[in-house]
Amino acid sequence: MKHQTLKVIATVIALAAILMLGACAKKAAPPPPPPPPPTAPSPTASISVSPDTIQQGQSATLTWQTTNATDVSIDGIGAVQANGSQQVSPTDSTTYHLTAKGAGGTQDATTRLTVTPPPVVQTSTPLPTDEDLFGQTVKDVYFDYDKSDVRADQQAAVQSDAQFLTQHSNINFTIEGHCDDRGSTEYNLALGDQRANTVKNALVTAGIGAARIKTISYGKEKPFCVEDNEACWQQNRRGHFVYQK
Repeated sequence: MKHQTLKVIATVIALAAILMLGACAKKAAPPPPPPPPPTAPSPTASISVSPDTIQQGQSATLTWQTTNATDVSIDGIGAVQANGSQQVSPTDSTTYHLTAKGAGGTQDATTRLTVTPPPVVQTSTPLPTDEDLFGQTVKDVYFDYDKSDVRADQQAAVQSDAQFLTQHSNINFTIEGHCDDRGSTEYNLALGDQRANTVKNALVTAGIGAARIKTISYGKEKPFCVEDNEACWQQNRRGHFVYQK
């Protein structure tokens, strides 16, 4: 009985030894892989302009912010700091494009500045003065050689002058009598006086008050033209109107 017990114990020890040897023969499990390296954060970017509408010649302020960026640029401006602001004054509407680059990638942002033309300045044209109207409207009366009567072709000028002067009753004026350079000084002074008074009488007949009209003769002393021909002499034979200030 004792011998049988010993045999059983020996068998158990042998089996235990075999199991231990089998366990030792197995390979060791490999170590787990290392964790992946941390991912760089992506950049962020924003840009704005204030005000967003200006007139030509005015300025606006660009403002931008970025994070996780090492290279920041704005089209038309160039490289800029990661955060900042800048005055801009474009002549035309412009879209500002910001690019922010970093280890984590690239981020874009845009803003638009609208530029309008300056307003049209309405300038009021001053109304013409009585003197301006007088100079533009009243026409001289021309005479034939050695004559002081109003020619037929000058009647329309007299009537037009009378119409304007009737409408502007506050205007006083002088009629100068002029002659060409033929004849003596004394003769032409007298002829000039006759011409000035002929025009005055025609206007008075048309309804213009005589008190508004002065006359003077310059004869041949103040010629309008100094050439020695009929075209020039014709310009000097006149009743010339002068506004009285």
